[in-house]
Amino acid sequence: MLSNSYVRAWLAEAAACLAAALALVGVAHADQQQDPELKAVVEHAIGEAECFTDHYDSAVWYKLMEPRLRKIVKEKDERLEILKQVYCETHRSGQARLPPGLVMGVIEVESRFERYAVSSAAAVGLMQVMPFWPEKLGMRRYELVRVAPNIRMGCAILRFYLQYEHNDVRKALARYNGSIGRRDYPDKVIYAWTKWNGADDLGFPALQTRSPPRQQ
Repeated sequence: MLSNSYVRAWLAEAAACLAAALALVGVAHADQQQDPELKAVVEHAIGEAECFTDHYDSAVWYKLMEPRLRKIVKEKDERLEILKQVYCETHRSGQARLPPGLVMGVIEVESRFERYAVSSAAAVGLMQVMPFWPEKLGMRRYELVRVAPNIRMGCAILRFYLQYEHNDVRKALARYNGSIGRRDYPDKVIYAWTKWNGADDLGFPALQTRSPPRQQ
């Protein structure tokens, strides 16, 4: 009988290979995660030290979110790893903070917390990171289905787009998803955000969830 670790490794490699194949046939949005400035941003994020939470600071977050995530992610270790990485990456020292509930909303919409997910646009993993990133950063493809590097890259990309769009959440989410000019994806994420919103999401008054009306 094959061990769980062997099966997981095989699935990780298979998912990454499928993503690469999909990318080669050109199904990805041309502008999705392709901004030239992003390479340095993601490279810096991957080069940072492993993320660790402060037990006291993260206690409320775990208490609020663990029962909600338990309904979706059945494996305890994976569930706690996701919560740890989301909390850590949204509170990185020296980086603009992200609302952790927003990141949970992105993960829910992008992958339904399935780390082996591969989209029709060839994006991979929890936060649906595009498969060209491992090659650009000298990583192995299977890294995209690992919890820590996927969330680290996804948060770096989302943070970049929020700064680019001056904290307009809808516009940043549309860029993240490669669906600029369409509202369906931002609407889905913002709705999901309300389900994951917790005490640690308070205090982000600069984030806008409604884009200003277009000029006639």
